[in-house]
This record gives sequence, structure tokens and C-alpha cells, in this order.
Amino acid sequence: MTEITNLSSDLIELILSLLPIPTLIRVSTVCKLWHSIISSPSFSTLSNHSNQPWFFLHGIHNISSKNNQSFAFDPSSNSWFLLPTPQHHHQHQHQPNTSFIGTNSFFFITSPNFLYTPILHPSWHPTPPLHFPRINPLLGVFHDAKDSTISHPKFIVVGGVKFIGNLVDIEDRLDVEIYDPLLESWELGPPLPADFRSGNSSSSLSSALFNGKFYVFGIYSCFVSSFDLHHRVWSEVRTLRPHGVVFSFLIACRKMLVLAGVCNFPHGSSSFVLWKVDERTMGFSQIALMPHDLLCSLFDGDEDDKFASLKCVGLGDLIYVFNEDYHRMYPACVCEIDGESGRCVWRRVPPLPSLMNRFHKVISFCSTVSPHSILRERQGRGLRY
Repeated sequence: MTEITNLSSDLIELILSLLPIPTLIRVSTVCKLWHSIISSPSFSTLSNHSNQPWFFLHGIHNISSKNNQSFAFDPSSNSWFLLPTPQHHHQHQHQPNTSFIGTNSFFFITSPNFLYTPILHPSWHPTPPLHFPRINPLLGVFHDAKDSTISHPKFIVVGGVKFIGNLVDIEDRLDVEIYDPLLESWELGPPLPADFRSGNSSSSLSSALFNGKFYVFGIYSCFVSSFDLHHRVWSEVRTLRPHGVVFSFLIACRKMLVLAGVCNFPHGSSSFVLWKVDERTMGFSQIALMPHDLLCSLFDGDEDDKFASLKCVGLGDLIYVFNEDYHRMYPACVCEIDGESGRCVWRRVPPLPSLMNRFHKVISFCSTVSPHSILRERQGRGLRY
């Protein structure tokens, strides 16, 4: 009988790539060979984890940042991690509940100074000041299309509310700003189109990075426009409003743009619906309906405004829907979209672990997570179940 130690490194790598991340963390301690295979950056590209993005929740406590908590849900193992919570001495100053943002493997503080840190190994990096200091903007992390395999990430900041000294100006359309960490400089671009003037912050807008474009979508207005990351121009503003939609979010999945939102129907019932969006025409077609019992499990009662606390994020083949209401301890569900057939499968997400208390604000987003980044973290403060 052939033992696993007699197999080639390439074959061992292929076998290990099929394991969920929590199992990889354990088997990385078996021997030096397995650890070197799993912790290598090339292993992360071989495994299927990029299509199974993790769901992140960061709870902010307004009174004391020591009560903040960060969690990450791994869909492959159906389990939560308790993350090290990033602390910063500026975090408690100047609108902490609106200046802290998370997206695409990074946490950000946008005011009064702009800082960023990787999520899994917190270490804050300051940047030169924004040309337009702002709170509650949209943020995206992207790579240049020329060579995304080796290029470093860049950050795009869109919209938000002007922040100068404790004063805010909701009328001013702020320029797009793009930061290059390698050059340590900000580049200015044109502001959001004027149609978005009445809602410039992330409380009324959602965003999606797809095919080299940064899409901005009005959660309630249903206006949509995209910023070309190569040519640095905005597209014309269109309206993306399915019949009966109350509010919705635009999400970039692996092979398609998806609109996800709540619909009210004439007979009085409400549903959570997913639509596939044609990026060229902005036409849409329904692809999934959340099972009614799953939607009901996200709420306690039948209040008229119960859907107001729903949020939706997604990436890869997964779309997460969760309730920001702390009374229910932030219940969530996930829909997996088969990349080939388009078939959608829904399921509940298990309850959060080690929930310390209620939070004044919950930040949610999706991010791909590589075994390389987690093993790097395990050498430091570590992840906990």
C-alpha cells in the first residue's frame, strides 16, 4: 500500500487544497512539508476558497472601543472565528460609528485621518490626508487589470459626507480619491454624478467591484452608475428598479452582477429576491427567492418596519443576508449560487459565538481569505472558534 508520505508534493498539495480552512490550520502542524505547502501563496490560488468568501461582522460599541468585537464566518466549515479586534488610539474620537469601515480584507478609518489595516493581522498604516476628509463613504479595494496576480491593492473612496472640524456638509459632492500604497499618494477623480446628490453616504448607497468597474447603486433611489477604474470616468446614470422593490443592494458575484432586495407584492406578502443584472444594458431577471420560513427566521414579529434592519453583502458564489437588530443577536442566512448552472441554495448561518453585548453599529462585508493569510496570523495573536 502506498503511504501519503510517498506521494509527490504536487499530489499532496492537490489533496490538501480540497480541505476547509479550519482543517488546514490543524493539518499544517502535522509536519514541516505540509506547513510549507499550505502557507505558500501559490497554494491559496490552487484551492477553491476564493469562491467561498468569508462573512465578516464587526460590532462597534460607542461607549468603549474595548467592547468592540470582530467575527468571521467560514462557509466551508460552517463555523465562526473570533478575530483579534483592531484597536487604535484615534478610534474613539470624531464620529467613531461612521468613520470605521471594513471591506475586501481591510479595515479603514476615514476621519479625521485615513488609516488602514489588514483584517487578519491588525497593524494600522497611516496615509497622507485625503483631499476631502469625509465620513461614511463607499470604499473598494482593487488591483490594476494589467497584472492582478502580482500588483498591489489600491483603495478607492467614493462619496461620503464632508467632514471639517466637527461640521458636515451633505450638499457637496466629493471627488473620487484613489490611494496607491506603493506611491503613498492620492489621485483625484470626478465626483459621483449629480443624480446621487441627495444620498452620498454608504447608508443610502451600495457598491460593487466588477470587471474593472466600481459600481454605485442607490439602495432606495435605484440609481446606478459605474466608475471605470482604468479610464477614471463615470458612466451615465440608469435606473435599476424591479417591480415592487422596497430597497435593494448591488453585489458583485464571481460571474455576474446581482441585485438583492425586499419586494412587496399586491396581495400583502413580502419576499427577498435575487436578480441577475446584465452589466451592459442594466436589464435584470429573477434568479432566486429566499424561502419564506428562512426570511421569517430573521425577525421576531410582524412590525411594519422590520425589514429596515436587513443588510445584504456578497462575493464569489455567496450572498449573505443578515439582521442588524441586536435583539435577535444578528441572525443571518446565506445563498450559494452555482457558478455553472445558476442554481441557488439557501441555508441559515449558525449563531454568533462569544457575543459580548449589544453593539451600536454593526459593519458587515465579504472577503476572500487565503490559508496563507490565516497561518501568518496564527503565528501571532491567533484566531479562535
